[in-house]
This record gives sequence, C-alpha cells and structure tokens, in this order.
Amino acid sequence: MKNKYKQLISNTAILGIGTFGSKLLVFFMVRFYTACLTTAEYGIADIITQTANLLIPLLSLGIAEAVFRFTLDRDSDKAAVFSTGLFIILGGGAVFACLIPVFNAFDHFAGYGVLIWAYTFFSCLHTLCIQFLRAKGRMKQFAGYGILSTAVTIALNIIFLLGFDMGITGYVLSVILSDAFVTLLLFFTESLWREVHIKALSRSTTVSMLKYSIPLIPTTVFWWVTNVADRYMVTWMISPHADGIYAVSYKIPTLLILLSGIFIEAWQFSAVTEKGDTDHSAFFEKVFDSFQALMFIAGCALTAFSKIAVDIMATEDYYEAWQYIPVLSVATIFSSLVTFMGSVYLVEKKSVMSFITSMTGAVINIVLNLLLIPTPLGVNGAAIATFASYFVVFIIRAVNGQKYIRFKMHPVKLTVNTLLACIQAFCMVAETPGWIFVQITVLVLIFVINAQPILAGIMQVLHRRRHA
Repeated sequence: MKNKYKQLISNTAILGIGTFGSKLLVFFMVRFYTACLTTAEYGIADIITQTANLLIPLLSLGIAEAVFRFTLDRDSDKAAVFSTGLFIILGGGAVFACLIPVFNAFDHFAGYGVLIWAYTFFSCLHTLCIQFLRAKGRMKQFAGYGILSTAVTIALNIIFLLGFDMGITGYVLSVILSDAFVTLLLFFTESLWREVHIKALSRSTTVSMLKYSIPLIPTTVFWWVTNVADRYMVTWMISPHADGIYAVSYKIPTLLILLSGIFIEAWQFSAVTEKGDTDHSAFFEKVFDSFQALMFIAGCALTAFSKIAVDIMATEDYYEAWQYIPVLSVATIFSSLVTFMGSVYLVEKKSVMSFITSMTGAVINIVLNLLLIPTPLGVNGAAIATFASYFVVFIIRAVNGQKYIRFKMHPVKLTVNTLLACIQAFCMVAETPGWIFVQITVLVLIFVINAQPILAGIMQVLHRRRHA
C-alpha cells in the first residue's frame, strides 16, 4: 500500500524543485520593476493587474476550480469536465470584450481596457489548462510549465521595460503574452485538444460543476477584497505614491505565499485523493501541525529581516516599505493557515462555506480600512486590517471545519505562536528600545516551540528511506 505521507512529500518536492526557483526569480524581479517604474507607475500597474484578477472569477464563473475538483473524482468524465470549463471561459471572454469601453472610461484605466480584458481572458485559459493537468496527477509537467511561464514573463519584462521602455503597458503585456504562449503550448503538446468534445457536454455535468463553482465567484471576489481593497483605499485616501510603496511591501511577504503555495498545491491533491481512509483525520492533524510550524518560523524570520529584505529587493526610493512588512508577514501566516483550512471545504465540496467565511473576512477588511487608514497609522492601518480579517476567518474555519473533518489543531501552541509573532511585529515597526534583542529572542522561541513536528517528519522520511 502506498504511503500517503511519502506521496505528499514527493509531490511537494517536485513542485518545489520545479517552481521555487522560477518564482524566486520573479520575487527578485521586484528590484528591476522598481528601477524601471516610478512609485506612481508601479502603483497604477498594480491596480490594473489586481483589477484584472478581480474579473477572472467573473469571466470564468470560477470554473477552473470546479475542473480541478471534479477531475479528481475517480469516476468523472474527464472530457466532459474539461470541455465544460473551456466553453464557459470562451463564452465569458466574448461577453467581457463588450466591457472594454467601460474600463477606458475610468481615469486610471484610460487606454488600458484591451490589456485588462486580455490579461483576464488568457489568465483564465491558462489556469484552466494547468489545473486540469494538476488534477490528473501530472505534477512534473505542471511544475515544468510553471517554470516556462515564469521564464517567458521575465524575458518579456526585460524586453518591454528595459529594451523598449514601454512602462505600465510593457509590465502588463508581458504577463498576457506569457499566458497566451504557454496555454497554446499546453493545449497541443499535452494533447488537451483531445479532451474537447461538444458531444461530451451534458446538462448534469454542467449543472453539478456550476453548483460548485458559482459560490466560489463571490468567494474569490471577497478574497480579492481582503487582499487588494486596501491598495485602492491607500491610493484614494493617501496617494498612488503611497500605494506604490505599499505594493512593494506586499511583494516581500509573498515569499511566504510562495513557500506555502507549493505545499498547498500538493496537499490539495492528497487531501482529496486520500478521502475515505480510516486515518484521514490523523493525516490532517500531522500535516497541519508541521505546516503551521513552518509558517510561523518563516514569517517571524521575514519580520526580523524586513529592513534587509527591502534593501536587497528594491531601490532607495522604496526603502520605507520595510515598516509595513512585519504586520503583513503575520497576516500572510494566517492567510496560509486559512488556505489550509479551506482544503476541508475542498474535500467535502462545501463551497458555500468558503463563500460565507470569505465574505466575513472581506467585510471586516473594508470596515477596518475605512477606520484605520485615515488615522495616524496610515498605510500600516491597511496592513493591520488585512491581518485582522485573516485572523478572524481562520478562527471561524478552524471551528466550523471540525464539523466535517475533526482533527487536533494544538490551540495552545497556535496561541503562543500568534502572541510571539504579534509582539515581534510591534517591536519591529515601533523600533522599541531593545528591538533587536526582541527579534532574536522571538526567533529562538519560535524555533524551539515549532521544531519538533518538522524534525519528526524529516526523521520519519529518512527512516522509511533507510528501510525501503
């Protein structure tokens, strides 16, 4: 009998090797972007891409998520699932093309309407194809195309920004052309065209998939609100310059998203395919314990080195971004934990609960942004709002998720970790007397508290390999 932990580690390793290097390059491209774009241009480019990200679930009806989940079912008609997803996206693309003049009517988007539409449409097609490949268990190919997509995007960024000085247009166009190229390559080299059959379309499959995906539309929108609304509010309440600084501070904690995202992609596959096993709850418990340990260690390390990170990642004009990283690092830890708990809803196909919890987070985020940004906290008020919304959603999902999959979450350890991370972030931002000592102390304590499940997992894997 296969070992589920070994498969999870194997898939994570494949995705890690295949995507970490490429995504790390994108991470370090922030310095290149900040050198080529002014703070105001970077802020506008960020607003354009984030607006397109908001439109993605609306154009696609969230169907890529349904394609991934339904393809995982052993008795599903793969051709019907993929064909349904493809035709829904093509139809959505045609409808959204009519909205191009609407985008151009807004000051910040004037002249960028076609780019917003193209970014949205080709992103949907790329996500559909790559998620179908992942659901079929082709992790090596999934990771390989991720590397290719990143390489093409970076090459086009260098050509458009450095070579042709295309500014905002070049920044956005690089992603569009990369998505279009990789999608075409996927479609033909992986023979996805063989999965497209009009005759395979069925009312029952379409209805089942839409029942799952439609609640995910507002879910995705609400997560977008939680992640991005503060940037709009910072732009409008303070300035595009402030948003440009804040956008850079957001980029650095995405290193945590990168680390957790690699694991979550492998974990979602294992969580669904191992459903029904007698020790499914124990599986969740062990994986969650190790996952939260890694997130707190990485998050607190990022907080401690936030000044150094900005020095490395951005030009001098963006240096003040460091002061927003500590709070955003804690927020990102809980963003990752929220995503993990979302796997419970993925396994049980409870997309409505994803919708309800994400709506709660979005409402909290907007209210707190309105209250905190105009105060002396300023931009850090937006960061605090982001943390608070993720924290509340995690608590709700942790309690509600027990109704579907009951597993131990080690609440005492979680509480201590959270308190230490918050104390560390406060001392870093406020630069309290002895703040360097606090950073070192917290890092040591966090490691001591969380090292056990990580070291146990490593020893378990080494032991099994030795006796294989």
